[in-house]
Amino acid sequence: MPATVLIMIDGLRPEPLLNNPERYPNLSSFRSRSSWTLSASSIMPSTTLPCHMSIFHSVPPSRHCVTSNTWVPMEEPIPGLFEISYEAGLHTAIFYTWEPLRNISRLGHLSYSFFIDEKYNLLHGDEMIMNEAVRYLENYSHDFLFVYFGTVDTVGHDHGWMTEKYFEQIEIIDGLVGSLFKVLPSDPTVLVQADHGGHDFDHGISLLEDMTVPWMISGPGIRRDYQIKSAVSLLETAPTLARVLGIDPHPEWLGHCIDEIFE
Repeated sequence: MPATVLIMIDGLRPEPLLNNPERYPNLSSFRSRSSWTLSASSIMPSTTLPCHMSIFHSVPPSRHCVTSNTWVPMEEPIPGLFEISYEAGLHTAIFYTWEPLRNISRLGHLSYSFFIDEKYNLLHGDEMIMNEAVRYLENYSHDFLFVYFGTVDTVGHDHGWMTEKYFEQIEIIDGLVGSLFKVLPSDPTVLVQADHGGHDFDHGISLLEDMTVPWMISGPGIRRDYQIKSAVSLLETAPTLARVLGIDPHPEWLGHCIDEIFE
């Protein structure tokens, strides 16, 4: 099976990709060969850990019980994308710089996990993630990878969203994404998205600036340069990737596969 890769750019608003695409050549080129929307919806609260729980479990915070960046267990656990992938015999891997993300998968459902506490290392933190993901791709069996880039969110909190520092950090991530693309095996499926946006120096509320994110997917059998017409939220990621991976979504997931992207 060709590799499936979910690339998360924490805190990325869509406006930079829309208004200044030449500044981000790798992400812009990716959009041109993908099915995409720059108006996907986050969830409330638009905060990193609740967002990721919704992305991987396809339910809102009212169901997965995580309403802040402090993890709490589900009252009635449901399997997420990592669990159903691993139990289907697929090799699963995660690469991340923000420790609370360790809880988006249950114990015993990852083939490979790489964490380094470098989310605040603006120059090299995400580069370490990219390098380790490349090493993994070159040396180990792989089916589904989650690659988390956290420094755009860090810069948003430190310097403000939609500031020059913010744009410069997106440029750095654009370069890392390009480097990762170069080593992906043939015919991968890649989904690039954000979890939330941001305003001023923060996020977490229902402002459109916080709630609107890019969502772009490319791969075999997926329409190229196609603007998605239906509504997309974070809850659609897991069901859509489940179809790509050839496994059934869990019946308690509330999101749906974005069928229109498939040829």
